[in-house]
Amino acid sequence: MKSRKLILLLTIFISLGLVLAACGGSSNEDKTSGGNDGKKTEESEGSTDYSIAMVTDEGGVDDKSFNQSSWEGLQAWGEEHGLSKGNGYDYAQSNDESDYLPNLTRLTRDGYNLIFGVGYLLEDAISKVAEQNPDTSFSIVDTVVEAPNVASITFAEHEGSFLAGVAAAKKTKTNKLGFVGGMDSDLINKFEVGFVAGAKSVDPDIEVDIQYVGDFSSADDAKLIATRMYGDDIDIIYHAAGAAGNGVFNQAKDMKKNAPDNEIWVIGVDRDQHEEGKIGEDNVTLTSMVKRVDLSVQEVSNLGLNGDFPGGEILEFALKDDGVYLADTNENAYTEEIASAVDEWKEKIINEEVDVPQTRKDLEEFEKSL
Repeated sequence: MKSRKLILLLTIFISLGLVLAACGGSSNEDKTSGGNDGKKTEESEGSTDYSIAMVTDEGGVDDKSFNQSSWEGLQAWGEEHGLSKGNGYDYAQSNDESDYLPNLTRLTRDGYNLIFGVGYLLEDAISKVAEQNPDTSFSIVDTVVEAPNVASITFAEHEGSFLAGVAAAKKTKTNKLGFVGGMDSDLINKFEVGFVAGAKSVDPDIEVDIQYVGDFSSADDAKLIATRMYGDDIDIIYHAAGAAGNGVFNQAKDMKKNAPDNEIWVIGVDRDQHEEGKIGEDNVTLTSMVKRVDLSVQEVSNLGLNGDFPGGEILEFALKDDGVYLADTNENAYTEEIASAVDEWKEKIINEEVDVPQTRKDLEEFEKSL
């Protein structure tokens, strides 16, 4: 399989002839966005007849995290080409994993040229439907599917999470940090391991409590985990739990509301979750480890539209090309001292002075060097 790295900050300029489009939408009541009853429209305001759809994982399109970022990227692509939801692009909502294959199959049948599967949980479904439909292009986000008609979008989550650990270590007053993951998997372990490595690189004596929700949708369970963590004197929690991570924010905001002087923080994930941390004039979001899922979706969409779909390739978005980064939106919390430390470690990673661990086994070896 080929592998290449894409630079996100470069603008893609694609010259296209104006073509009036017949673009499709999909529907299935609760399991799709409502499109146009699965029928292609005869007219479109857009400038291309290339159509794209995406299938969410169980977190939903408005999870304020991964799926939402993917959808924002697809919306940006549609706006770029004068298309509208249901006429050129659309999404199918998955309520649980049993919806993945039916949603993908339905969108394929509806004639979409490119279909995204959002999240590693769709790996098996994408593999199956791609094999059955070799003339349709597919892309999967956050994992690799080896097929000539599938483009695999991956990120250096461990690198961004390392910087999140550095920021947390510079901010904590209790020397106790928390990590709340969605599902205990190889992918989410990259967030966990990178975070621990970054924090301990600043202070090897820092304690990090690690807990997993078990899924990416149970916000109530994540809230209970956060309640216990904050109660145990942990003052910063980094979540990599999708929509479940909203429970961490909810608990932090509840505590901040009851005790405004309480120094507790959340580190968001996937997109800048500054808005999720607002509580009155305060904000509990220290920073967010942003993955440019939106731009990756937009970029792959444009490649497909331009006849250069990267089927069979792994597209890696890393720290050195701003594929991942830390948000500095909360200027009151994300101090110049933190920013300086993060920048210093960022340069070390980019210059390969630091080899950020990706697995728990790698972390054990990394900690021995501290």
